[in-house]
Amino acid sequence: MPFKLTGFTDEAEKTLAEQISTLKEVGWDAIELRLIDGKNVCDQTDDEWKKTWEQLQSEGISVVGFGGQIGNWARAINTDFQLDIDELKRAAPRMRQAQCKFLRIMSYPNSANNPLSRSEWKAETVRRLKELATMAEGEGIILGHENCSGYGETAEGFLELVEAVDNSCFQLIFDTGNNSLHEQDLKATWAYYQACRSHITHVHIKAAKPGLEEGKLVACYVDEDPLQKRILDDLEATGYDGWLSIEPHLKAAIHAGQDIDESGEARRVWVEYAKRLENLVTA
Repeated sequence: MPFKLTGFTDEAEKTLAEQISTLKEVGWDAIELRLIDGKNVCDQTDDEWKKTWEQLQSEGISVVGFGGQIGNWARAINTDFQLDIDELKRAAPRMRQAQCKFLRIMSYPNSANNPLSRSEWKAETVRRLKELATMAEGEGIILGHENCSGYGETAEGFLELVEAVDNSCFQLIFDTGNNSLHEQDLKATWAYYQACRSHITHVHIKAAKPGLEEGKLVACYVDEDPLQKRILDDLEATGYDGWLSIEPHLKAAIHAGQDIDESGEARRVWVEYAKRLENLVTA
């Protein structure tokens, strides 16, 4: 298998103990941390993080990345920048302790109520990201921009940011389903991938297919979307040997307030998704 496999287990279970249990059910020993008991890992107190880290160590689980909140869908360009500075300062020492290098970020959606002009939006986004990238460089971590929300949600916008930020600690976390789902166009993800392949440092796996409503794309299992195999084959052919991190969005979607319930169905779906990815990458 050319890739290493992990995932956001908060889409399967809420507690860290159950998230670890889910990983072990599929035979994986690495996690991408985001919500633990409904709280982002970057927002944990020092005591909460100490317990998290001790639990991960005792179970032999390594940490691949932190699913942070910097510049995300909930932090528009007019949000207090100090929130992001403080988050990076909290996360960085924890990431070093866990020997984890990827902090997932986005690039500040424009304000819905008082939108900036595109040039103003870009200028303020670049100002913030340059400062954060300089901090990340000093901390020895990578700011992994996800193709999700903000100025870099399009390939053109992301490439503009890469040029303007001009720091090797600002790289791309490529989600294999976001553009299809956001733009409701199965061609959109491949177009973004082709334009930005050279900047990809980490990969999130999400898939899309036509839904029951005509013209509507919905999240699906990874092997139900032919684009996934196309991307995986190209990643392997072009030398990517890093992580694939599943983020199914079938029973939970953090950004949409869609949380898992107590039925155990989210875990069953997550485990099935993981097994299908294993089968796809070894086919």
